[in-house]
Amino acid sequence: MTKRRNDHGSEEPRRLDRRSVLRAAAATGAFGGLASAAWPMGSLGARAFTPLAPGLKTERVVLVVMAGGVRSRETFGSPNQIPNLVQMAREGTLFTRLRTANLGHFGASMSIFTGISEARGIRDNTRAPDPTLFEYIRKDLGLASNEVWVTTAGGAQQVNYSYGLHPEYGARFGATILDGDGIFNEEFKGLVQRYGVPRPLDDERADQVRELRRTLRGDRGGRDEGRVAEARARVESYILSELGRGVTEMRGAGAGDAKALRLARNLLSVFKPKLIGVVLQDADIAHGSFNGYSEVVRRADAGIGELLETIRGDETLRDSTAVMVLPEFGRDKDLNARRGLDHGDGSDDLRFVHGAVWGPDFKRGKVVKDDHRTIDMTPTIAHLFGAKAKFSKGSVMKAALG
Repeated sequence: MTKRRNDHGSEEPRRLDRRSVLRAAAATGAFGGLASAAWPMGSLGARAFTPLAPGLKTERVVLVVMAGGVRSRETFGSPNQIPNLVQMAREGTLFTRLRTANLGHFGASMSIFTGISEARGIRDNTRAPDPTLFEYIRKDLGLASNEVWVTTAGGAQQVNYSYGLHPEYGARFGATILDGDGIFNEEFKGLVQRYGVPRPLDDERADQVRELRRTLRGDRGGRDEGRVAEARARVESYILSELGRGVTEMRGAGAGDAKALRLARNLLSVFKPKLIGVVLQDADIAHGSFNGYSEVVRRADAGIGELLETIRGDETLRDSTAVMVLPEFGRDKDLNARRGLDHGDGSDDLRFVHGAVWGPDFKRGKVVKDDHRTIDMTPTIAHLFGAKAKFSKGSVMKAALG
């Protein structure tokens, strides 16, 4: 029970219902995160999953797109700044010349996810006409939406990466979006604390969580109800646990990226889904602050390191999970008048980036110096799953495959 004020200004009890909780979540900015987490399961009747392409070992992929613009000079050109990415490259394959498909935010990242150079500008906020990687994987493998996720650093544009508008694909094959700020903002922390406190549950607290679960779920029957309820319970348990570990207090340069990476790490460890896309964005601070941008790069590397450690430490994940990391594009060759870095000079620093791939099917200690493209990621990941990115203009990165 909560309370509301009556016409006389005094408080009176108000019973929780599903609508009021969702309204509260939407009002606090939590709706995008919680709604996606609460209802992704079983939206499609998934066929039995065929785990591997013939001869390949990869069962799961995490694709990290360092959106916001990151030069190679501040990544593999400054190895002390990115120790985790350096170690990842040593254990996998490093591409030193990935040509970017677009030099504007949004379009550049979208191009990575579609495998097509998308004509989208910085301020566009529309879905691509082309299928995304997530749609290819879900449709070809018959996966339910809880197997394919996108975690983001925030921003209204980034929800568009989950699916495109191609008539053969679309929303029914889209990824489930979780926004780090939607899950971890202070207002949502308060909302959850009212109905389920993030600490070990005694009987009373367990009753509160069951009430939260009932309120969020509603009364939906069906043969999959047990499986769906269990999956939702795991989402809630994970959210409560995360809120209890100080994630809401993440602050400073790169905090949005850190939250998105932490969210992906926990999704992987809790659900072990087949595909997670992670979209960062905080590097765009570079326009006005080179030092802030450098700190964002270092913090992202630390988050990627935590992700890799989770995989290495999990018996189910360590021999079956691939991680792929690349920027959407680079930055200008020279500093601007504000001693920051823009992205408009057309230099190689802007047009070419380094990218690393790591996992059971990638060569170890390989450095590829030939030109490849950022749009090659989508067909390469599809290949690992035995799917086909049939509208992609990219190519499978065979130089990295063992």
